[in-house]
Amino acid sequence: MADPLRHHAPRAMEPVISITSSAVAEQPAPAEVDRTRPVVVTGAAGLVGTELCGQLVAAGWKLRAIVRDAEKAAQRLGHMKIEIRVGDIRDAEAMRTALADAGALVHLAAIAIEKSGQSYADVNTDGTAILLDAAKRGGVERVVYMSQNGADSKSPYEFLRSKGQAQDMVTASGLKWTVFRPSVIFGADDEFVNVLGRMVRLSPLVFPLPGGGVARFQPIAVGDVASAVRQSLADSSTVGRILSIGGSTPLTLRQMTERILVAMNTSRKLVSVPVTAIRPLVAAAERLLPNPPVTTSLLDLLAIENVVPDNAISAVFGITPVPFAPEELLYLRGLTAGSALRSLMGKK
Repeated sequence: MADPLRHHAPRAMEPVISITSSAVAEQPAPAEVDRTRPVVVTGAAGLVGTELCGQLVAAGWKLRAIVRDAEKAAQRLGHMKIEIRVGDIRDAEAMRTALADAGALVHLAAIAIEKSGQSYADVNTDGTAILLDAAKRGGVERVVYMSQNGADSKSPYEFLRSKGQAQDMVTASGLKWTVFRPSVIFGADDEFVNVLGRMVRLSPLVFPLPGGGVARFQPIAVGDVASAVRQSLADSSTVGRILSIGGSTPLTLRQMTERILVAMNTSRKLVSVPVTAIRPLVAAAERLLPNPPVTTSLLDLLAIENVVPDNAISAVFGITPVPFAPEELLYLRGLTAGSALRSLMGKK
């Protein structure tokens, strides 16, 4: 079903829809979000946040965007009729102020790569705890949380464990919650497909595929993710539900890379390289580069299936997913070897 508010991408692993009886029992009676009060969106200048804010503004919602980078927020959100607040989700006092008169919280902020002063535990997990406490103190009942496919509080993988612990906090909060668990998200400002594209530009003739590129994903367009989140705010039937979402088709890393090469109008010989051989190089880049394209922690996640067997994107929200096709990835053509190098050095 076409969604008139969905912004199309620029051209040029846990049960889905799962509702446990205990979870339902803990939920207050569903109620509509008070649209006279602002929806607070964390990570509002990020990939999903920017798209979601655009859709919510177009649908007439009042918004309060929480961002860390004022310059980035001005570029991505400055043209929208929203309130922008610069702050850190780990700042309890600032979050209490931000949520004091809000009608709902959409929590998107998270990190996939740890940096100095930002760990998985304090951003992904502790930051979520601070936000939930602020929401309760402010009388905010409706919470939408962006978890991660494969997130599990007992996961041996630190990133997935941090997201799983945060998800458990949300589902045990007593608030009217909805949890989304997406597979990899693609769009013009993503940090997955763009990373692959940058590595293509920096890898003449040959492109290494860790583990032969057999790891599977179910890439979903950012517009589809944002549309599902927007719909959930107005749909009380999504309260108390854990919704796994992905694109229409599972693809291996090799298949995704082949589509990326077509979109970039270039070619490379794809060569299988054992993860054990790549790992020391990734570890060295992690130590030496200001903005490494991947870390050993993320490399290890290739061992996990990132597909969505039971997909809520169509079943619950009636969305026909945008395919992961070359014509949807033309934004990659703007990448150059120079811009790829600047990214590695943490420069814009």
